[in-house]
Amino acid sequence: MTPDALFGLSGKTALVTGGATGVGRMAAEGLVAAGARVFIASRKEEACEAAADDLNAAGYSGRAEGFGGDVATEQGIDALAAEIGNRTEKLDILMNNAGTSWGTPLGEFPYFAWERVMQLNVTGLFHLTQKLLPLLETAASDDDPARVVNVGSVMGELPHGDRAYSYAASKAAVHHLTKILAKELADRRITVNALAPGPFVSKMTAFATEDEQVRSRVGAQVPLGRVGRREDIAAALQYLCGRGGAYVTGAILPISGGINVETGPDLFQEAYA
Repeated sequence: MTPDALFGLSGKTALVTGGATGVGRMAAEGLVAAGARVFIASRKEEACEAAADDLNAAGYSGRAEGFGGDVATEQGIDALAAEIGNRTEKLDILMNNAGTSWGTPLGEFPYFAWERVMQLNVTGLFHLTQKLLPLLETAASDDDPARVVNVGSVMGELPHGDRAYSYAASKAAVHHLTKILAKELADRRITVNALAPGPFVSKMTAFATEDEQVRSRVGAQVPLGRVGRREDIAAALQYLCGRGGAYVTGAILPISGGINVETGPDLFQEAYA
């Protein structure tokens, strides 16, 4: 089989929430490069339009469309779902990437930061998926299911708070919800998987990745010795959303350079010294 037959997305339509920057932008690029028509939506409409213009100027076989969309409120979710319905009769791929974080030391973490993070990262993800089920079902078939790809985090797998307690808890919820939806939507021929990224360059991680020297120090703590690159995310989307990923559902795909299998120091290291 050719790479295009396994990973090509020509004729497919996708929505990437929060797709103007960071992991969402990397994913959108991978989808457009594989031939998909990709809707990029976030609260920052101008940034989405600019991202779409950049991708369309890159010479890829797919096309991008950028517009505003708010997944943090019920009204915003309804409006975004309606907008997608106006633009397409089917949705082959939904990437729930829109998210936020909050970092404060333990003992000072504010009450409101839980609701704010959970509202977008978990509630918004679930309700947008629910609203778009009719479009996903229209695209689904036995041989080529519709795809939902949620964005979790390696912090949702391991007990790493790193001052972002509500974020880590929300991503653990995303992973569990991914498995629940994978089970319930399989008979509708919709696969549901999640990415569990480690550190990538983004606005959310700018405090740790914007400065090159700091980024190098952070990358040195990753087992594979670096932070993530855009092709790491792009290739994962092409796999999960192409024919090669048609038989995968309920998976939490670690894209974390090995952080997901770290277990701390060897228990008996002192005995071998």
